Amino acid sequence: MKSLNIIVCVKQVPSPEAPPSVVEIDSKELQVRVRGLPPEINPLDGTALEAALQLKEAHGGKITVLSVGDRLSEGVLRKVLAAGADELITVQGEELNDLDSYATALVLQRAVEKIGKYDLILTGKQSADWNSEQTGLILAELLKVPAVNSVKKIEILDEEALLTTVRSGGYDVVKAPLPLLVTVTSELGELRYVPLTALKKAREKPIKIWKIEDLQLDLSKLGKRKVVDLLKPKLERVCTLIEGRTPEEKGKNLAIKLHEALRTLSSK
Repeated sequence: MKSLNIIVCVKQVPSPEAPPSVVEIDSKELQVRVRGLPPEINPLDGTALEAALQLKEAHGGKITVLSVGDRLSEGVLRKVLAAGADELITVQGEELNDLDSYATALVLQRAVEKIGKYDLILTGKQSADWNSEQTGLILAELLKVPAVNSVKKIEILDEEALLTTVRSGGYDVVKAPLPLLVTVTSELGELRYVPLTALKKAREKPIKIWKIEDLQLDLSKLGKRKVVDLLKPKLERVCTLIEGRTPEEKGKNLAIKLHEALRTLSSK
């Protein structure tokens, strides 16, 4: 079985674990800001990298991580090198700020074509900030390669992949030829622990930085995501005491209350 050339698309996002106390909503700039916590690798993209590392351990090959955006944190991105990626390429520039899913896929397409030959492209199913679940599938269409979405297990069989995909109420097992794009789910597991010694060594590894001009892209084709309004959700908590003389009576009254609450929600 041949070794694999794998490209992993990684996005930088605000910390998904940030407590509400450090999250600020800028109503003027229509942005969410997180105070005191650095950005992180999108968790599902970390899962995609972990899948790539496991495939490399099984079959050999090379892992190239690709990231697009404005104001990318070098410290965050070096984590992928510390985890075991062979190469890190970033496409950076102010004009890449707030790109919509299609525009992001266009930039990724040009970058992938510039990288050259590949067998597998891995991405997270969705990002923790916008949750659009679009970019990976659009990228596959632009590259004219097959795509399999919501994958929880990947096996490579010569020139094709055997993939287990998550669906409502169960799963499917499908075969697809290489080259192939796969979006992964959390069932594949989190990115492995990266020790401090590996992070220190990663500081010595080079990071390739490409600009939009290097990809020969027409800026007029890069659409921007437009936020119309940004509202902080109202937290409303109501405590209801369920009465009853016996556990059975309390259970019955609880079921009635839940039924009434669901009926109220469905009518809104």
